[in-house]
Parts: sequence; structure tokens; C-alpha cells
Amino acid sequence: MAKFVIEPAGRIKRLPPYLFGKLNAQKLKKRQQGVDIIDLGMGNPTDPTPDFIVEKLTQAARDRRNQRYSASTGIFNLRREMAVKYEKKWQVKLDPDKEVIATIGSKEGFSHGCLALLGPGDTAIVADPAFPIHVYAVALAGANVISVPLGCDQAFLDRIADVCEHLYPRPKLMILNYPHNPTAMTVDPGFFEEVVRLARRFGVIVMHDFAYGETTFDGYEAPSFLSVKGAKDVGVEFTTLSKQYNMAGWRVGFCAGNRQIIEALATVKGYYDYGIFQAIQIAAIMAIRHGAKTAREQAAVYARRRDVVCDVLDKIGWDVQRPRGSMFVWARVPDEHLRGMGTLDYAMELMEKAEVAVAPGRAFGENGEGYLRIALVENEQRLRQAMRQISRFVQGKPK
Repeated sequence: MAKFVIEPAGRIKRLPPYLFGKLNAQKLKKRQQGVDIIDLGMGNPTDPTPDFIVEKLTQAARDRRNQRYSASTGIFNLRREMAVKYEKKWQVKLDPDKEVIATIGSKEGFSHGCLALLGPGDTAIVADPAFPIHVYAVALAGANVISVPLGCDQAFLDRIADVCEHLYPRPKLMILNYPHNPTAMTVDPGFFEEVVRLARRFGVIVMHDFAYGETTFDGYEAPSFLSVKGAKDVGVEFTTLSKQYNMAGWRVGFCAGNRQIIEALATVKGYYDYGIFQAIQIAAIMAIRHGAKTAREQAAVYARRRDVVCDVLDKIGWDVQRPRGSMFVWARVPDEHLRGMGTLDYAMELMEKAEVAVAPGRAFGENGEGYLRIALVENEQRLRQAMRQISRFVQGKPK
């Protein structure tokens, strides 16, 4: 009898290799052996969600009206609350009915946004290095990715313009992300003014991932793409409650901006899901309405953790710039420390010998090779322990 073979769809085969798989398997193996791996590889907050948000969830979950299907676009009061926040914090006026949609985390919204905008034959410009979903979402939509070396200046935009001028058909979409994951790169408002000009010039849609917009330090305030005149004409911005309120597992995100894009995303979501559990949406309203202090305090926590990590990396000779935003440190590992290894193998060795998990830069694109991303997700004491173990590893000493 012939062997029954199941072939995955072509879109699955087109996905780039998932370089975190090897690391995750090793981490699981070590932990099953009883090894205390300090996990700084994933941007998964370990701090608790504030009590007032959890208490509102508990109260709302008991209401039978909230236990039914919700709306795929998010309940009106939640969308209105986000519109109020945008106007208060970034001076952006949004129509909660036409210009805001709630998503099951920004990652889901981003993926379905690409599905709504892209198809076979379309092209999206993505910076390299990039958060993996910025590449995977395009591939899953059947479109092609053009990688452009990352930057935060006019030279970066000139590289994008050069692609638009010489590629036919022209790219349909450009994906931006500031504060950036994995590099923590930031921009100032004038940057987005140039982005809007470029988008208008070439007819390219803009999708901006603003997941770390409220996780900023040292007096820096990240600008919203939508705060620039004309931004709503050319694109949308994705935000999330995951980082600033420690609500990563709650899966609450938003897409805001261009009405046509919001409508297209809403159409896709209408076929795919019934929205976020309504009790979570009600608790999310409380987070947005009363969580400004919480967000500031959490950013201050990340700033202190950043300093703990950077102080040690400076001493051991790794090239690192103290970030103004995000929850990551992006560190260049000296060639003499890599000893001819790529960062994936180096990260494996760090886990094996220093018992610390970090993310290899190569997992974020070719231009990430030579770097490691360190997530500031553990408390200061735990981070100091991790840095001691990395320092001893670099010096060739036993843990």
C-alpha cells in the first residue's frame, strides 16, 4: 500500500527557517534536567499585571453577558478609550468606529493586516534586522519580502526610495517599527514626516509597529507615526497593552489609522474570529483609562534593568548603546569572543556553559549576525546573576 503523504500548503513551505526552535528545544531539555536557565531570550514580561486590572477582569468575568461571543472589531467602549488615549497622549484624533479596531494582540492584527493588504505578486519592504512576524506575515499572505538594511535616518529612507524607484511592480507596503525590536533603535518626529512624503511619492502603504511606544527612558518620548500630518492617508499603526501594563498573555492590541485599511482588516477578522473575551476588553478599558502611572513606573523598571545589563557588558568589552526605548539590549559581541562562531551557536554555548538564554541576532535577519538580543524581563537581582554568569563565561571561568 502506498504511503499516505500530507503536504503542507505552499505558504508554509515559503516560511523562512525558525531559528529559535533549536534554542527553545535546548532550553526545555536543560530545564527538564533541573538546570536553572535564566531566560532572557523572549520579550515575555515576568512582572504581574496590576491588581486593579485583574480585579476588573474578575468582576466582569462573572457577568453572564460577558461570557457570550463578542465583536471581532472590539467593543465600542474599548475602541473609544483607545481613541481618547491617542488624542490625549499623541494629539491624534481618531474615529473609534472607522479608525480603530481591537486585535487579539498586535501580532494577530499585524498578520491579518498583511493578509488583508497583500497577495501573490505583491511586495513589502521590511528592514533587516526585523521582528520575525514582520517577515512571516508577509510570507503567509503569499507576498514577497524585500529586505533593506535597518536605519533611523534619511539614508535608510533613501534606501527604501531606491527600491521603490527600481522595482517593478512597485512595493505595495513598507513595514516600520520604532522603538525597534530587536535593536531598540528609536526615531524623532521628523523621521515620520519624511516617511509620509516617501509613501505619497511612491504610493506605498505604511504599517508601523508601535508596541514599545510607551516603554521609553531618559526623558525620551517615542513619536506616534499617526501624529504626523497626512499619516492617516497612507497607513496604520499597531499598538498593544502587553508591555507597559504587563498584559502580554491577555492578548489585547489595536490597529489605528487609515479607514480603508481598518475596514479591510475588519473584514478579514470578521471571517476568522469573534474577538477578545469581553471581560478582558472591559478590564483593558480600565488599564488604558487609569494606567498612565503604571506605564511610567514600568518604564522606569526597565530603565534600571537596562543599566544593570549595560554596565556589565561595557566591562566585558561588548559594544552596546544604552537604548532609549523597548525592553531589550542589543549587544555586538566582539569577534574574539565569538571565536569564529555564528551568534546562533554562541547563544547555544551561553545556554550550555553560562546557563543564560538570549536571542541570537541572526534570528532577526542577516544584518543581525554578530549581535545578541537580551530581554530585560527578569528582576534586577536575577539580571545581575545572569550578567555574572555571562562575564565568567567570557573570561573562561567555570560558572
